[in-house]
Amino acid sequence: MTDVPLWSMNADETTAVISEVMAAESQLAELKARLLSHATQIELPSNTAASSTATWHAATTRTTRAAAHRSMRLADGLENHPATRTALAEGRVHVEQAEVILRALADLPDDLDPAIATQAEERLLALAGQFDAKALKILGRRILEIVSPETADAHEAKLLEREERDAAAATRLTMWDDGHGKVHGRFTLDTLHGAMLKKALFAIAAPKHQASKGPLGQRRPTPERLGQAFAEYIERYPTKRLPKTGGLNATVVALITLETIEGRLKAAQLDTGEMISPGAARRLACNAGIIPAVLGGKSEVLDLGRTQRFATPAQRLAKTIEAGGCEIHDCDWPPGMTHTHHLKRWVDGGTTNLRDLVSLCPHHHTRAHDETYQLTRLPTGKYTFHRRT
Repeated sequence: MTDVPLWSMNADETTAVISEVMAAESQLAELKARLLSHATQIELPSNTAASSTATWHAATTRTTRAAAHRSMRLADGLENHPATRTALAEGRVHVEQAEVILRALADLPDDLDPAIATQAEERLLALAGQFDAKALKILGRRILEIVSPETADAHEAKLLEREERDAAAATRLTMWDDGHGKVHGRFTLDTLHGAMLKKALFAIAAPKHQASKGPLGQRRPTPERLGQAFAEYIERYPTKRLPKTGGLNATVVALITLETIEGRLKAAQLDTGEMISPGAARRLACNAGIIPAVLGGKSEVLDLGRTQRFATPAQRLAKTIEAGGCEIHDCDWPPGMTHTHHLKRWVDGGTTNLRDLVSLCPHHHTRAHDETYQLTRLPTGKYTFHRRT
C-alpha cells in the first residue's frame, strides 16, 4: 500500500477510497475486539500476572492504559450486542458510533423488555447511517421515546438523577498563581450551575453592555470578553450576601498608603499578600466590595474594654490587617478564615481590646481552649503552644 501512487486519483475516487479505508478500520476494530475477548477467555493475562486483559494489552503492545481500557470496553460491549458487532464487522458503523450505541444500550433500564432493547439497538444502527457519533449520542439518550414512549419519561428522570449525583461528586475548583500577575484555574460544575454561570457571564459580556464601555467595533473575541465578564462578575457580587468567616463577610482588604490614594506611584498590597498596581488600588477603593484601609488615617474605636464580649467587625478587620493570617508560628492559614481569640479568657476578666486579641485558625483556636496547652508569645510577635507541666 505504501507504493500505491495517489496523484492520478480525482475527487470522487479519493472520497470513495477514504470511505473504504474507514470501513476497513471498523472491520479491524471488530477483529481486535474479538481477539481481546478471546485473550480473556483463555486467561492470557495470567501468563504475565497482569491484573486485567486491558493492563496486559497495554503492556504487550505499548498502548496507553486509557486506550487499552477503551478497547476493552468496546470488546465487552460487543459481546452482549451481536447486531452492533455485525455492523462494525461489515464497516456500516465507525468505532466512535459503535461506542456511543453500546453506551446508550448500557444506560437502558435493567428491567426493560428484551424485545424493546433489541428495537432500540436496531434503530440506533439505522440512525448511524445518517448521523455522526456526537448527534448519535443525543439520539441515544432519547431512543426510548421512539421505541417505547411509555417508559421514556421515567428512564430519562433516572438518568438525570444519576448524572446529577455524579456531577455533585465531581464538582471541583482549583486555582494557582503563576507569580507573574495571573491566576489560572480549572473547574467542574454540574449542568445547572454551569448554565447559571454561563448565563450570568453572557449577560455581562453582551454587546449592549459592552457598548456602554466603547464602540461595538472594538468588541473583544468571545473568550477574552467572557474572561473580562468573569472578573467583573467577581467585583460586582455583593459581599453582604457571602457567609461570614471569623465574624466578617468575605471581603478583600486593600492596604493603601495615603500616597497611593493621592495618585503617586506606589504599589498597594492585599491582605492576602498579593501586590496590585496603584491604579488598580485607587479603582478598587471606589467599589463597595473592597475596603480600603488607609494606613495612618482616622480609624474607628478599637478598644472596648469590658463593655462588649465579642470583637466588632472593625476590630476583626483591623486584626486581619495586622496579623496577616493565623498568628501561630509556621501556620499559613489565610487571614480571611481566622477567628479572633481573647488572650485572657473573657470569663477570667479578659478585655475586648485590640492588643488583647489574637487571630487563630480553627485548629489552633480549638487548641487555645484546650487546658493541656499554654499559648506563649515569641520574640518575633508570633505565638506557639507548649504542653503544660
